[in-house]
Amino acid sequence: MDLTGWTWLNEPRQWSADPLTVHADAGSDFWRLTGNGLVRDNGHLYGVSLTGDFTLTATFSGEYSAQYDQAGIGLFTDGANWIKAGVEVFDGKRQASTVVTRGFSDWNLALTGDFDRFTISADRQGDAVWVRYGVDGDEPTTLLRKAYFPPEATVKAGIMVASPDGEGFATQFHEVQLTQLP
Repeated sequence: MDLTGWTWLNEPRQWSADPLTVHADAGSDFWRLTGNGLVRDNGHLYGVSLTGDFTLTATFSGEYSAQYDQAGIGLFTDGANWIKAGVEVFDGKRQASTVVTRGFSDWNLALTGDFDRFTISADRQGDAVWVRYGVDGDEPTTLLRKAYFPPEATVKAGIMVASPDGEGFATQFHEVQLTQLP
């Protein structure tokens, strides 16, 4: 996993590079307005800025415990335009999750059954991002979401964690791969 040149958006109080383990701070999140009027932009994203088409894939496991504990990947253009995708706890279950924000956050979940490791990928192709997942060594082939994303915008792409309602938790990223496409 080569993360040369990667930097933090909202560096957490505790993390380590080898193995890549991130402890989400309590009260951290990315969310914008929908349903509760809150704007939260203090989630943790470790990534690199780029333009054009790319594929970002991460395999990880977490010690989720509280409602909305989440980990995965993020594509961040600015405070009003971003995507986060991965695993989120909702109603006591770990679920595949995607939030697409274009002024307002739009959230979807999918039940996945039990798993130890989760793999999420985001494929940016022109004006669309395809989000897919797999569990326990399966390739990320199950489509979770296809969403519009500004095609010319520079994006900070990388791993993401947050714990909006919990006391924080640890996530270990076992593999992260970012490939620019021609």
